[in-house]
Parts: sequence; structure tokens; C-alpha cells
Amino acid sequence: MSTPLTRQGLALAGLALATVLAHADEAAIRKNLADRMPQLPKIDEISKTPIPGIYELRLGVDVIYTDENGNHLIEGALFDTKTQTDLTKARIDKLTAIDFGSLPLKDAMVFKQGTGLRKVAVFADPNCGYCKRIERDLLSLKDVTIYTYLLPILGPDSTAKSRDIWCAKDAAKSWRAWMIDGVTPAKSPAVCDTAAIERNLELGRRYKVNGTPAVVFEDGTRAPGAIPADRLEQRMKDASAKKS
Repeated sequence: MSTPLTRQGLALAGLALATVLAHADEAAIRKNLADRMPQLPKIDEISKTPIPGIYELRLGVDVIYTDENGNHLIEGALFDTKTQTDLTKARIDKLTAIDFGSLPLKDAMVFKQGTGLRKVAVFADPNCGYCKRIERDLLSLKDVTIYTYLLPILGPDSTAKSRDIWCAKDAAKSWRAWMIDGVTPAKSPAVCDTAAIERNLELGRRYKVNGTPAVVFEDGTRAPGAIPADRLEQRMKDASAKKS
């Protein structure tokens, strides 16, 4: 009969063996994929999935899957049918969550409505139709400070308009005049510091903001597209509840 001590020893030995095997799998995956697919981006992290023998590969903020030997790659969503959860989306949402407190507020146009106690950030392109739609919904929010980051990703005219707006005497006023009333911004002066726009583009690339508008709430969660005012309000309430 085994004693409690030996049972504990067996459990620890089993854990150690599992760790060794996991490390062996990771080593095999890294070696085989590096040999066979040198064009594959750097693998930042390898972790087990709920499916035996299937591993998650994290490539920056992208996620793909492989078997324990790196013989096959799988792209797509891993879905948990019991909980009705898209595990891939949940993982990517976590990887791309933005720490609101780390946002460079100096690079944004600021709109204070009411007390401005609540906060939300928006990445927007001046030629984006959905951005114009959400701008009207943002106007209806109460007691909020809105930080809008110019993100000209739709072409050269978007870059030119972003420059004209950012370099205006009152960038926030110029932005809303264009987005709400269709008033074309005045041409920017020849000398104007547009480094903030370049930093915004880099910020967008870092967090995979691939489309506009993209809304970031105080809890770091994001919402793509022109979500309507009632959903904006609810998401802001949810974010505030998480903070408290």
C-alpha cells in the first residue's frame, strides 16, 4: 500500500514528466516549423489548447494552431461548443486589448461633453463613411471625454485631409465641421508638425487597428465599426463597472 508521501511523490513525478513532454513538444514544433517554413513569422509563444495534441502558436497578436510535431498548421476559429465561445476571438481580443491609461493623449483631438468624467477613444479616418456616422452618435453621449486619433488609412486624400485638420488652429473644431457638416478643412500651412499622425499610424499597426472607426473603452476592450449610440452607451457603462 502506498503512503501519502509516495502518492505525493508520484503526483510530482507525473507533473515533472508532463512538463518535460510539453517542452519536448515545443522544441519539436519550433525546430520543424523553422526548418520547413522559414517564412513563418517569429513564434512568440506556444501553449496547449483544450484539444489534446493541438497547440496554439502566438505570432505577435495573431494566433494559429499546430499539432505536437509541427506537421500541420491550422488557421481559423477554435470554437467551444459547450460554452458557445469563440476561443480564438477571445484570445485575440485579450492580445489586442489596449491599456487606456497608456494611450498617448497628446496625439489625439479632445472633445469634452458635459462633465467629461467618462472616457472613450476613437481611431478614425476623415474619409471613412462609418466614421462620419459614429461621430453623430458620439455627439449624443453625455459626460464623456472623447479622444479621437487621426488614422489616415484609406489613401492619399485621407493623409492630406488629416494633415489639414491636425494643423488647423482648432483641430477638434475642424474635424467636426468636416465630419458632421461637410465643411472642407482649410489647407494646412507649409510648415506643420504632423509627427502625431505618424505615431497614430504606428499605434494602429501595433494594436492591429485594421479598419475605422475603432472604439476603445476605458477597460481596454474594443469595438470595430459604427456601433449605434445605445450600444456605445452600454459598452461605456460596462467598462465603468469593470473599473469599479
